[in-house]
Amino acid sequence: MKMVEIEKLKNLKKLSAQYLNILKPNGKKGYNAEIKMLNYSELGCVIISMLKLCILALEQSNNKNSSIDVGLILEQALHLFPTDEMELLDLINEMLLLESNKIE
Repeated sequence: MKMVEIEKLKNLKKLSAQYLNILKPNGKKGYNAEIKMLNYSELGCVIISMLKLCILALEQSNNKNSSIDVGLILEQALHLFPTDEMELLDLINEMLLLESNKIE
């Protein structure tokens, strides 16, 4: 390789390390992007807003000029939904019910 090409490659690696940091390889054929939230309440508000956006987009679907990809938004909302945390809440609720039955 010529010296100029090597320098261009080094510069490209430096720029990519500096700017291309949102998508992280997930070991499969895709990438993961981290979304930062303050807490579960904010996450819930984001999911609700995404669902409301889809409802509005579907209501306006009579207007074929809509550029909102409802399927993509719903898919992202599904990925954001805290399923594991919901299971934890179920387990905590069961434990509390068992404890309250023991007390009575």
